Amino acid sequence: MNAMWGAGLMSLAKVIVVVDKDVNVRNPQEAWWIALNNIDPERDTRFSMGPIDVLDHSSRAFTYGSKMGIDATRKWKEEGFTRDWPRLIIMDDATKARVDAMWPRLGIDGGLR
Repeated sequence: MNAMWGAGLMSLAKVIVVVDKDVNVRNPQEAWWIALNNIDPERDTRFSMGPIDVLDHSSRAFTYGSKMGIDATRKWKEEGFTRDWPRLIIMDDATKARVDAMWPRLGIDGGLR
C-alpha cells in the first residue's frame, strides 16, 4: 500500500485495496467478495496521513488528510499466518446451469451474481 501511495498520482488516493494478482478487479462483485473475505480488519487495515486531492472536501486540512489501506491478499507463513489458506471454490458448468435455471422460479434476477 505504501509503495502504491508513492507512485505518482496514486499519492492522492484516499483508500487502496490490495488483492492478489489472480483476482479479476474488472469484476467488482468478485473483487469485493474476495477482498472482504480475505481480511482481518485489525491485522489488514492501515491508516496513514498524507497528501489528498485538492478537490477532496472531507480532508481535515487543505490537500492533507488520512488514508486507509486494506491488505486483502492471501496471507503467508512468512507473515506469521499459520493457518491453511483455502482455495477458491469454482463451480463446474453443470452446477452453474442448474443455479441459473432456478433464478426465475425464485424471483431473483440472475444478473445480480
